[in-house]
Amino acid sequence: MAAEKDANIRYVEFPLFKGLQKPLEFMGIQGRYIYWAAAAIGGAIIGFIVAYCLVGFLAGLVVLTASLGCGAALVMIKQRKGLHSKKSDKGVFIYARSKQM
Repeated sequence: MAAEKDANIRYVEFPLFKGLQKPLEFMGIQGRYIYWAAAAIGGAIIGFIVAYCLVGFLAGLVVLTASLGCGAALVMIKQRKGLHSKKSDKGVFIYARSKQM
């Protein structure tokens, strides 16, 4: 009788998120570069406010566009190298044997 009760129990089903092994992506920006882009946007806004208070609207606008442009370029250049970018030496390297066989 207990076996029949266990067979008729329906457990609650939940959808399973299967993208856990993929890097986080937002509008084409991946992983840690999302934070870099957020920092660039925040810095640009703060730069605009400071330049607007000290000099004027036009100077604030120039600081805003320059900061956003530099931040976007930095994020895109760094992202192109990959999420787990490592130092890659360029050139021709000659390795000499340290011991004779």
